[in-house]
Amino acid sequence: MQYMPVTSSMFLLAETREQPMHVGGLQLFVPREGQSATELVEEVIEAFSSCAEVHPLFRKRPAPPVTMLGNFAWAYDAEIDYDYHVRRTVLPRPGRIRELLRYVSLSHGALLDRYRPMWELHIIEGLEDGRVAIYTKIHHSIVDGVSALRLLQRMLSPDPDDRSGSAPWDPALVGQKRPRPATSLRERLSGLADTGLQIAGLGPAAVKVALAGVREPDFVPPVSRAPRTILDVAIGSARRFAAQQWELGRLRAVADALDITLNDVVVGMCSGALRSYLVDQDALPDSPLVAAVPVSMHTDEEKDGNAVTAIMVDLATDQPDPERRLNSVVASARQAKNVVRGLRPLQALALGAANFAPLAFATIPGFVQYVPPQFNIIISNVPGPSEHLYWNGARLDGLYPVSIAMEGLALNITVTSTAEHINFGLIGARAQVPSLQRLLTHLDTALEELEKVAHVR
Repeated sequence: MQYMPVTSSMFLLAETREQPMHVGGLQLFVPREGQSATELVEEVIEAFSSCAEVHPLFRKRPAPPVTMLGNFAWAYDAEIDYDYHVRRTVLPRPGRIRELLRYVSLSHGALLDRYRPMWELHIIEGLEDGRVAIYTKIHHSIVDGVSALRLLQRMLSPDPDDRSGSAPWDPALVGQKRPRPATSLRERLSGLADTGLQIAGLGPAAVKVALAGVREPDFVPPVSRAPRTILDVAIGSARRFAAQQWELGRLRAVADALDITLNDVVVGMCSGALRSYLVDQDALPDSPLVAAVPVSMHTDEEKDGNAVTAIMVDLATDQPDPERRLNSVVASARQAKNVVRGLRPLQALALGAANFAPLAFATIPGFVQYVPPQFNIIISNVPGPSEHLYWNGARLDGLYPVSIAMEGLALNITVTSTAEHINFGLIGARAQVPSLQRLLTHLDTALEELEKVAHVR
């Protein structure tokens, strides 16, 4: 039995029937030349099911009894039931993207079985355009979004002629790192001393964050309060998923012209889209919405798992002018990042924990209804592959994150990039976020507005 870190156990403790705590992804593949969709599906199933060994990451589950000790310790299954975990699905006709998104919507609301390793992989055929989809879901206690994306990239190759495609749980692919030399006693003591200094510095760091909230008008501190909106409500378990991609070059052109980051453009698009959506619903508050924006603390040398902090960003949704709204968003994000850069790693994680602290109480009856929200939405940007990738010659054509809607956070927007596109994945509580797909149209309009501001179109 292996005890799990608090960052993992909190996702198990927070899970309810209405609030599944798994993350997912939807990948679309174009079969290689001369190959049909059915042939690609059978090739994938054969490769995945015949993988003789399974990395421990895909064999672990909460230790028995799962309702008590299982929230704090891991057990490992010796064998994997591939008939359960790897599923083949054919979409109903006509096999449009609408049918695919409906399938993902229905599947993502279902809890993962805690008596088995907590992951599923759905191989989906029947799309009218001949592509094959793979929908995966894995519990957030096992991986975060960055780690999940790394798992996908490891099974792919930049070489279209490579035919060594394997499963994401192949030990030869997962967690392979250069061996690190054994640390000396002096290095271990130095590391302990550094950790001790970081812990001792939590108090001064908290003072620094508090002072930034007073001195910097664009900084949104953890003690701030966001306006109450139609998104800050208790939710049911049913989900609706919407996804769309835009040319990465369009966003980069805006970023370059305005000397801002690509993530600034992404958050700016979300800001404009949310304002328009709430206007449609006659539900735009007078005060601006606040977004929690996760910031990865992973390094290339780190193992997979959960390592993330978060900053708060003023979305300026009260501002009708696109240029002024974007300027406010950029200023808020920059000030928050400046505060995080001035913190040590442990202190930065503590800031993220403070920002996300209200989520720990969201499932308490009445909390969401009577406690003002600290933020209204989570907007995540997970960098993806910068080159075209293939699995046995089948080209990755779309990569859409499928994240988590929560009590008090009925909508989540997660974005990732591929070689030529930026891919938006929107997950919302089905009953509480009406007409979710309209947000895609508003995102497109928001990008066009930013292009006009930047004079790039």
